[in-house]
Amino acid sequence: MPRRSLNGVVCSDSSSKTIVVKVERTFKHPMYKKFIKRSKKYHAHDESDSLKVGDKVNIEETKPISKLKTWIVVNKEKKV
Repeated sequence: MPRRSLNGVVCSDSSSKTIVVKVERTFKHPMYKKFIKRSKKYHAHDESDSLKVGDKVNIEETKPISKLKTWIVVNKEKKV
């Protein structure tokens, strides 16, 4: 089974080797037919501890590293 992969923005980097990534998704409301934005935060492992707030990253699901961390940073997206 393939691992889940998500794209998001770093919203916190205060912990050591841990970042918090905010992932946004849009979907159509079933009744009102409007597009709605929802977001969720994921704790991810950053081994190099080099990512800062505002960086766009790809994260991938992995085995649990700690109580909250079950994602790792795959790579940092290049800024356009």
